Amino acid sequence: MNNNKKLLVCILAVAAVAAFFLWLWVKTENKAENKENQPQVCLKNDCFNIEIAKTETERERGLMFRQGLAENSGMLFIFEKTCVYPFWMKNTFIPLDMVWISEDKKVVFIHKNAQPCVEGTICEIIDPRVQADYVLEMNAGESDKAGISVGDKANLKNI
Repeated sequence: MNNNKKLLVCILAVAAVAAFFLWLWVKTENKAENKENQPQVCLKNDCFNIEIAKTETERERGLMFRQGLAENSGMLFIFEKTCVYPFWMKNTFIPLDMVWISEDKKVVFIHKNAQPCVEGTICEIIDPRVQADYVLEMNAGESDKAGISVGDKANLKNI
């Protein structure tokens, strides 16, 4: 191999290594940025990484058909106007705690340990009978674990 070809191979090898490290750096930066921008609802001393359901279609689907939900995570339903929003557990396979939150970000109602609705039965309607703008769904038991109570202030981050 002549010197020009050797030089070209060396340059390509250095460029490939540099490209790899650049890719690795960008990937690491994006992960850090994604964690910083992760939507969260914080109540008391606990924060929950959340998915957001703000369109009618997203709200209708909610957590239906999910086989599980990671610890300290959940789904935040965002509504366009303050109203009473009953929920049910149709096609929801995991027990949930539900937390209704008002426009001023205060917890106004909590329903603990909502059970999946078994196919072929009439699903219970969970009616808070209070007006809210948001509903946070999380794994059953997490509201107790976090010590969440009616009147607590919710901090909505990156929403």
